[in-house]
Amino acid sequence: MSTPSAPVPAPLSTESPAASGQRSFLLAWLFALFLGALGVDRFYLGKVGTGILKLVTLGGLGIWVLVDLIIVLTGNAHDKQGRPLEGYTRLRTVAWVVTAAVVALGIIVGAVSGGGETVAESPATKVAAEEVESTEPVETESPVEKEQPAEPEESAATWADEQWGSFEVVTEQGTGDSLITLPSGAAGGIVSATHDGSRNFVVSVLDASNSSTGDLLVNTIGAYKGTTAWGINALGEGTRIQVTADGAWTLTISPMGDAPELASNGSGDAVFLYDGAAAALAVTHDGERNFIVTEETSELFSAGLLVNEIGPYEGTVPLSAGPSVITVNADGSWTTAVQ
Repeated sequence: MSTPSAPVPAPLSTESPAASGQRSFLLAWLFALFLGALGVDRFYLGKVGTGILKLVTLGGLGIWVLVDLIIVLTGNAHDKQGRPLEGYTRLRTVAWVVTAAVVALGIIVGAVSGGGETVAESPATKVAAEEVESTEPVETESPVEKEQPAEPEESAATWADEQWGSFEVVTEQGTGDSLITLPSGAAGGIVSATHDGSRNFVVSVLDASNSSTGDLLVNTIGAYKGTTAWGINALGEGTRIQVTADGAWTLTISPMGDAPELASNGSGDAVFLYDGAAAALAVTHDGERNFIVTEETSELFSAGLLVNEIGPYEGTVPLSAGPSVITVNADGSWTTAVQ
């Protein structure tokens, strides 16, 4: 009688699942809105270190709470692995409305509780007021105001350099893992990268303590060619770039103002500048993985996340007025049309 052979384990896949284990946008938003001062939202997203710091400082005396709430509402929050939150597209409108209602209710309650007393006007004050009213004003000739020449409108490139800094372009190349120092004083910029390996290729930004700033620029397997932006929604000041690779790579670090104008078509990751008016943006994508389009205007309540889908996409989304930075993260070909 033959002994049955032991089952051979299936080979482990190097591909990471596209959407399994994603954190819920609904829970992250509720935690940020009602328990943000205790850091519960950051604990939920797996960011234990900053969650403890937020708890100890009571949400940075409220400032950190507001910043994290805005990050969640604009769709820029990610979990520890850099994955977007599940359900944002479906629930973002409800989240904005409820948040606005909570803020409005707080303002109303504060106004009602703080403005009850009125000071009675004294007789002397009334007499003085009557005397002032009875005095006829003396007519004086107002000086003729000279028309000031209109200031030239700021271009998107100038605005971007003012926001994130201007510096000399840096180009680095190598093979395998490496660290690259970012330009001194730069708060953000664009990174054009290539890779010819067959395994994981990861490009991320670190702060002075070698902790992640939350900027995961590239996370793919195999060959890569694309452009991404750093410093837009970072949680810290980036000082260096970490490269994880098994093949040869090149990195070119440029100022944000060097990004080209919004293109009508392309493929893969890209960064653009937009200098037009508020409009509608028609978008298509024929890839199979994550397709994300964002717009950064530096306005406090800017919508930010325009598209966040997996696989093929076709739709029209609202585009804010420029100047702004538009980023595209894709694995396939895409098109854009401002309408």
